Amino acid sequence: MTSFEQGWLEEGWRHVWLPYAQMQTAPLPLAAVRTAGSKIHLADGRVLVDGIASWWTSCHGYNHPHIIAAVTAQLQDMPHVMFGGLGHEPAYRLATRLAKLMPGTLNRVFFSDSGSVAVEVAMKIAVQARLNRGERGRTKVLAFLGGYHGDTFGTMAICDPEEGMHSLFAGLLQEHPVIALPRDAPSIAAFELFLEEHAGNLAAIIVEPLVQGAGGMVFHAPEVLQRLRAAADHYGLTLIFDEIFTGFGRTGTMFAFEHAGVLPDIVTLSKALTGGTSPLAVTIATDELFAAFLSDSAGTALQHGPTFMANPLGCAAANAGLDLFETEPRLAQAAAISAQLSRELAPCRELPGVRDVRVLGAIGVVQLERIENPAALRMALVEKGVWVRPFRDILYLTPALTIAADELAVLTRAIFEVVAAA
Repeated sequence: MTSFEQGWLEEGWRHVWLPYAQMQTAPLPLAAVRTAGSKIHLADGRVLVDGIASWWTSCHGYNHPHIIAAVTAQLQDMPHVMFGGLGHEPAYRLATRLAKLMPGTLNRVFFSDSGSVAVEVAMKIAVQARLNRGERGRTKVLAFLGGYHGDTFGTMAICDPEEGMHSLFAGLLQEHPVIALPRDAPSIAAFELFLEEHAGNLAAIIVEPLVQGAGGMVFHAPEVLQRLRAAADHYGLTLIFDEIFTGFGRTGTMFAFEHAGVLPDIVTLSKALTGGTSPLAVTIATDELFAAFLSDSAGTALQHGPTFMANPLGCAAANAGLDLFETEPRLAQAAAISAQLSRELAPCRELPGVRDVRVLGAIGVVQLERIENPAALRMALVEKGVWVRPFRDILYLTPALTIAADELAVLTRAIFEVVAAA
C-alpha cells in the first residue's frame, strides 16, 4: 500500500493552509512522492515534466548527486549551529566564493533564510547606512510598477500597489513611492521629474533587473538599468538589484545585471542559490556601505539576525551548486534552452487569444488576452504530462538549466496544444 493510499493527503488537507489559494474552493493538490532531473513523480504513478523548476529554484535539476552528497555529509557533521558568535566553514567559504563572483566592491555577504528577508535586509542596510552617517529624512525606497519583492510587510510596501496579492493591505503598509520603470520617453521624463522633486526623501532604488518575475514576466532592456545607475549616482542613492529570480544563469548570464554592464550597491540572491535543495538567501553589499556600520558604538551595528541564517545544510548545498556552475556548462545550457524556447514557442503567436510570446535566456512566456480559469488550464497541462503553473495572463517556462531537449519539447508542445484548444 502506498502512502497515498493510506490517506495522508486527505487527512492532512484538514490542517494544511496552502499558498495563494482560496481554501474554500481549492482542489486537492497533486501528491508528489519523488523527484529526479526535470521530472516530478506523483503518487498515482504519473510523471510530470517540470516546466518551472519549483518556482525557479531547481536550476541544476532535482536530486543532483553532487548536491545530495554535500548535504548528506553536512547533515552527518552539523545540520545547524547558530551564527551569532560561532562560525562554520560552509558559510565562510560560501561568502568568499560569492564575493569573488561579484564585480567591484560587492564583498560583504549577509545570510538569511528567504528572499523576502534578504530584500528587507537590503532596505534596512540602505536606510541605516544613512542614519549611521547622520543623515535624517531619507528613508524611502523607490520601486516600480509591476515589481514584486516578497510577501512580508516590508517587501509588500515596495511591490506594485495594484498588484493582486497585496492590494488588500493598502493603507496598512509603510508608504514608498512606486512609479513606472523608465523604459520609454514618457516614463523616462516622469522618472526624472520624480527624482528632481523627491530624491531628498529617498535612500534607495530597487529593481528586478531585466525581468519583473511575479509581476507577469515583464522584460525590460539593459539600458533601463544603466539609466537607474546614472540616476542613483547623480542623486547619491543606493541601487539595489533584486536578483532572487534572475540570478544564477536564468537570463543567460550568471547574473542579470551583467547584461547592462553596471554594478549595483546591493544584490539579493536566493531561490537557485541552493539548487532548490534548502532555504537560503543572501544580501551582498559593497565595502562602502559596510563601512557605514563600523564604529566603536554598538548602536551602529546592523540589527538583524534570522535564527537559521547561514544554515550549514543550505550553505553546503549552495557551495555544491557553485561547484556545478564551475564544472558543468550551465550558461551554455541556458543558451540552448533559449534557442529552443524561441523556436518552439514561436507558433503560439498565430493562435487566437495570444497577445505576446517572448523569450529571454531560460525564460519563455506566452501571454494570453486573459486566463479565465487558471486551475482548469493547469490541469489541462497536467493531462499533457507537464507541470506548468499559469498566473495572471501568462503561461511561462523556467525549466531546470539541465533539462533535456526532448523534455523541453514536451513542455512547449503541451503549451501550444492547450492554448490552441482553449
